[in-house]
Amino acid sequence: MEIGKKIKNLRLKKGLTQEELGERTDLSKGYISQLERDLSSPSIETFFHILEVLGCSPKEFFDELEREQKVVYTEEDQTEFEDEERGYRIQWLVPESNEKEMEPVRLTFQKNGEFKTFEPSLAETFGYVLKGRIKITLGGRTYYAKAGESIYFHSSDEHQIVNDEDGVTELLLVATESYL
Repeated sequence: MEIGKKIKNLRLKKGLTQEELGERTDLSKGYISQLERDLSSPSIETFFHILEVLGCSPKEFFDELEREQKVVYTEEDQTEFEDEERGYRIQWLVPESNEKEMEPVRLTFQKNGEFKTFEPSLAETFGYVLKGRIKITLGGRTYYAKAGESIYFHSSDEHQIVNDEDGVTELLLVATESYL
């Protein structure tokens, strides 16, 4: 069994660098690197502490049975929220997607609808306009996209998406989480 590879996979799933894992476990980045390459073996106490920081029980770690990942999500899996004041509805297409690296949502804007303004981050955003037309304000610039067109941008500036149609606009939007 490649313990180091499993530790590395858990660390990456948590979005941690070797340095961050080292800081949280009082171990050096170099030692974490050695563990992940199976060049060193931790004491039981150190191993359990690493697993605790990574949010994994020893049983889960050593469970050889691969859990089948969920691939297809139905309408019953989706959740939604409607902000009548701001004129939009958001549907989360994958449960707990805000805890994953990508967050796919479907936005439906009513006339004059606007999504909240987002602060700068290291995330990336992709969108595909299904119906209508949107206006994207990114920093001091403004962009427009209509049905059948895509948007893609780094979220390094304050940004907002609003409906630029005299009716309903629908947008499929995928944003990434930013990890350092």
